[in-house]
Amino acid sequence: MKVDKRKVVIVGTGMVGMSYAYSLLNQSVCDELVLIDVNRKRAEGEAMDLNHGLAFANASMTIYAGDYNDCSDADIVVICAGVAQKQGETRLDLLKRNAQVFRSIIDPVTSSGFNGIFLVATNPVDIMTRITCTLSGFNPRRVLGSGTALDTARLRYLLGDYLKADPRNVHAYVMGEHGDSEFVPWSQALLATKPILELCSESGDELCRTRFEEIEEEVRTAAYKIIEAKNATYYGIGMALTRITKAILGDEHSVLTVSAMLRGEYGQRDVYVGVPCIINQNGIQRVLPLSLTEEELEKLGRSCDTLRESYEGIF
Repeated sequence: MKVDKRKVVIVGTGMVGMSYAYSLLNQSVCDELVLIDVNRKRAEGEAMDLNHGLAFANASMTIYAGDYNDCSDADIVVICAGVAQKQGETRLDLLKRNAQVFRSIIDPVTSSGFNGIFLVATNPVDIMTRITCTLSGFNPRRVLGSGTALDTARLRYLLGDYLKADPRNVHAYVMGEHGDSEFVPWSQALLATKPILELCSESGDELCRTRFEEIEEEVRTAAYKIIEAKNATYYGIGMALTRITKAILGDEHSVLTVSAMLRGEYGQRDVYVGVPCIINQNGIQRVLPLSLTEEELEKLGRSCDTLRESYEGIF
């Protein structure tokens, strides 16, 4: 993949896809942006709307509504298409409805000659990413999902607020399924280079660990609360997708918690799940294994089992 080409194709111009597109434009992440949607007229309208803001942008960008043939020379195809999550519906409940949608997307993308990287945002994202990998036949390192990147951002925001510290100096991750079985490996959580659990012990605050558990629950249920309040979540994931895109196009070798295929890491195989990975122009350079405790490894194992069970019977 040529890093300097910077062509991104978005499949699905709903709220997630367009929040992502708007973020790409504001941060001048790519040079060419193609919008594909089953409703061609909507894609054309969205392209027009974005183009009218180019005069205020920091750099030029070619934006247009296209079709699957435009994927042939793209660096990244980002799939945001799918049916929306309903109030009270778990991400895994979306599986069968969205699996059908993906069958109609992957084939024409790969038939165009596309040889770049698939980035998946559609929920349940871990399973949809595995479906994308299976249908495309691509190397798993070139197919990744947004995983727990947004959950990790939510965690760092809440921890920063509690610790009265800049979230950018909080190094903590949410791992596992992007959903109900996700968890925080607190043994790996740091403020700068200081373990957060040590800060807890030194402060003598008995409520400290309780607050951490509350924060973990807030992160896990954040999407449900947002959906209850405004029917959907899209700004946060749009910015998370932009961050991942920048890491790929910039060949950054950045560590992000994306949905990746495990091939022996953490004792797990043949499952896509949210774990810290080094991301570069080739997609996932490698999974970065953390030194999890036995309890944390068990939580990850249960999360992986949940995802495997949900995937069974699709093909």
